[in-house]
Amino acid sequence: MPSRKSLPPRPEQTCLPWHPSGLVAGVDEAGRGPLAGPVVAAAVILDDLQPIAGLADSKKLTPFRREKLYDEIRAKALCCSIAEATVEEIDRLNILQATLLAMQRAVMGLRLKPALVLVDGNRLPRLEVPAEAIVKGDALVPAISAASILAKVHRDRWCAQVHDEFPQYGFAGHKGYGTAAHMAALQAHGACIHHRRSFAPVALNLHAAVCR
Repeated sequence: MPSRKSLPPRPEQTCLPWHPSGLVAGVDEAGRGPLAGPVVAAAVILDDLQPIAGLADSKKLTPFRREKLYDEIRAKALCCSIAEATVEEIDRLNILQATLLAMQRAVMGLRLKPALVLVDGNRLPRLEVPAEAIVKGDALVPAISAASILAKVHRDRWCAQVHDEFPQYGFAGHKGYGTAAHMAALQAHGACIHHRRSFAPVALNLHAAVCR
């Protein structure tokens, strides 16, 4: 019987020629696109003996379902870690490098050291363990799905807290994205301390009074 030839990896993916045995961590981020706030990354090592039903790309889940899964992941995973890169780091490094930094911090924060790290997307942070980038991994790999949920819920909770501090911007609704309402608030009030000044829509409104 002829042997199967493995399909070549897609060019946008970084694939390893072998996968080591041992613990596998999934990594994903939330908050690359918004005009304000930190970018958040999470790393999760799931427990095969405690499966979690319903894991999926966090963007495909309702807020209520994400919150429920967030608690279940924290309770059942072997270990998990959530990390951030600050607004100052985003403005200094650029959003891509800040995202990779947050991912690196999330992996380093794991209580257990994984043998392999699977990262959503097509870029990898610098790590001391083997890693593979998987495009649309948040829909394909349960551990990455779990990481996407943790990162999304953590950042949404940050937005809710900042909304209480700066209600005039409406962070609880738009979560920092450049919606029409957010742009109108920027024009009316200028940028607050949480806005990313390196992002063009914010930079255009720096002439307005800065909130303290």
